[in-house]
Amino acid sequence: MQKHILIVEDEPAIRDMLAYALRKGDYAPLLAGDAREAQERIAERVPDLILLDWMLPGTSGLELARRWRREALTRDIPIIMLTARGEENDRVGGLEAGVDDYVVKPFSARELLARIRAVLRRSREDDDDGSVQVGALRIDGAAHRVFADLDGTAHPIQMGPTEYRLLHFFMTHAERVYTRTQLLDHVWGGSVYVEERTVDVHIRRLRKTLEPHALDPMVQTVRGAGYRFSASV
Repeated sequence: MQKHILIVEDEPAIRDMLAYALRKGDYAPLLAGDAREAQERIAERVPDLILLDWMLPGTSGLELARRWRREALTRDIPIIMLTARGEENDRVGGLEAGVDDYVVKPFSARELLARIRAVLRRSREDDDDGSVQVGALRIDGAAHRVFADLDGTAHPIQMGPTEYRLLHFFMTHAERVYTRTQLLDHVWGGSVYVEERTVDVHIRRLRKTLEPHALDPMVQTVRGAGYRFSASV
């Protein structure tokens, strides 16, 4: 089935170029020039992935990504940020806002399509994940949901797709130490270029989602080695 990709870009020429590249890649583009139009397109049809420009009129792409990660309808949609900002702090800011990847302008259609395929592939792999429980933390793979089982009650934990994928890997490989490079290979995939700093950003975001349930100590830093997930805290 053809994947639908929402393009949120205020420059018509760039928007049309992106739409052309997507059609050549056998994707169905949905077009929006600002936050309001993007919300309208999502209400009409929930896309399989969003290409989001950083600089938008009114609400910025960064603010929009944060909003979508808080809302149930858009929480699990993969987001690729399109940006002219190549500095590390800007890229980290995008990742912390909940985007799954970023492409720095100018970029080729070939690079963009490769990034899209990689992010969608990781998303499909998430759908195949089974259920797992470690201590009070539980993943219902069929429902694609995370719960904290505390005091006889299942408390749902909301998190983005990258944090979900990272947590699932940790929980299925508990008590083992993994370097940042190993986590990049296992969680992001060896064919995708992502900086090691990205791991630290998502570790922080994962801990933040677990903190209200006092489960964040399960994600442990092993000084000089990497990270470990453990029920022993």
